[in-house]
Amino acid sequence: MGFAIATKIERIDGMLAKRGLDEVWFCRPANYSWLTGGDPVVDATSDVGVTAVGVGPDGVRVIAPNNECRRILDEELPALDEAGVDPDVTEYEWYEASLRESVAFHHRGSAAADVDIAGLNRFEPISMRAPMPAEERERYQDACEETTAAVEAVARSLTPETTEREAAADLSQALLERGFRAPVVLVGGGERSQRYRHYTPRDDRLGEFAHLTVVSERGGHDVAVTRTVTFDPPTWLRERHDAAGRVAATAIAATREAGVAEATAGDVFDAIVEAYDEVGFEGEWQAHHQGGAIGYATREWVATPDASETVEVPMPFAWNPTVQGAKCEDTVFVTEGDTKVLTETSDWPTTKYEAIGYDNTVTLHDPLPVE
Repeated sequence: MGFAIATKIERIDGMLAKRGLDEVWFCRPANYSWLTGGDPVVDATSDVGVTAVGVGPDGVRVIAPNNECRRILDEELPALDEAGVDPDVTEYEWYEASLRESVAFHHRGSAAADVDIAGLNRFEPISMRAPMPAEERERYQDACEETTAAVEAVARSLTPETTEREAAADLSQALLERGFRAPVVLVGGGERSQRYRHYTPRDDRLGEFAHLTVVSERGGHDVAVTRTVTFDPPTWLRERHDAAGRVAATAIAATREAGVAEATAGDVFDAIVEAYDEVGFEGEWQAHHQGGAIGYATREWVATPDASETVEVPMPFAWNPTVQGAKCEDTVFVTEGDTKVLTETSDWPTTKYEAIGYDNTVTLHDPLPVE
């Protein structure tokens, strides 16, 4: 299972040549992890990690403070290790400078960074992250399957008396045991998930049904999945879930078409809006964002009515349509010729949903009755 380091460095070199730069520095954790497969996070509230990695004509460079450098070299550069890349390492005393200050002092030539640093240009590397290199897809598939297994195991253990926070704690623990960080963990019981689309967990009991939503991250790869469990569900839940499922199937089909035509996220969004109208829930899209591309961040971009991002494939996408009290969300890999739901374990009930306006069906996940 590869990290595609050569492909990524080639893309970086192309960006440097296009912009007339000598060097680029990755300081944000998502970008560091995209390139290296490692995790530079110690303080999750910081917008930078404890180390930075740069790429330029001198090859790959690493800057880290003395109290972190040895661990970073030993454990947090798997892509470089696998590719046989021996980085040029600059170590500085932790009490003499911040990471930003150290990059500002040690950069070479005309440089850019993914955060604001004095004397460096600012750049956003999202465009370099798509499409996902072929060498990484097996590793991403593993992350999707293990994330889903964790969520489904927790889902099956729940009861109407379980609180949202108890379920969220179990989700976090199950993901941590599998090597994931969990930037998003949402649990909504039957009452709160009807009122809110982002059901941040509280002490409310689950009641009639529950939605479990996570975005996990491991080795620079992000995965999104939602599962719904029912105990004594209201009669309307199935209709609304199926409506959300048809919108999701439409979004997936529209994504594939947009990827072939090099169309925009806004074009996919238009198809989503039309699907909501067709299933009888006009305007529901206004209550919550609908998702977008995923892979190396919780979303690479989120589709909006005027979104101009080009839909690039092959790439994973996570669409998450909602109809009040119901939600459908899986991570799906889209190529010009196919779509594949990656967040599936073959151990959960499914329904085949027909896309609206496209000759395409997608098998997505049902609510699971739990006794």
